[in-house]
Amino acid sequence: MDTTTEHGVRTVETRDELDDVLATTDRVLAMVRTSGCTICRSMEPILDIAAKATDATVVVFNPKRDLDAVDAFDVRSVPTLLLFVDGTLLDRRADGFVPAEELIEFVESESEPGT
Repeated sequence: MDTTTEHGVRTVETRDELDDVLATTDRVLAMVRTSGCTICRSMEPILDIAAKATDATVVVFNPKRDLDAVDAFDVRSVPTLLLFVDGTLLDRRADGFVPAEELIEFVESESEPGT
């Protein structure tokens, strides 16, 4: 079930839903989280800020219903932030809480896939 917050952060529950977002959006920031992750919860307002401040689509994904996504994206801890450009994984962060300004810089990175 795909839901969206008032600030534009979308929640997807399956890899198929995430793939649909990636297929229709140029730049996507996806946070992989679990429901018991306190750092993940503390990142939610930061994701709202990033959604308002950038042109990226911001997605929250809990892979509990689709564990293959954990392997596909090599997720080893939560939160893991995945930055996609044109459907290709460009960059990742798995270093805990990220302040808003730093997250916006990460999302607006001028790098292209493969560089």
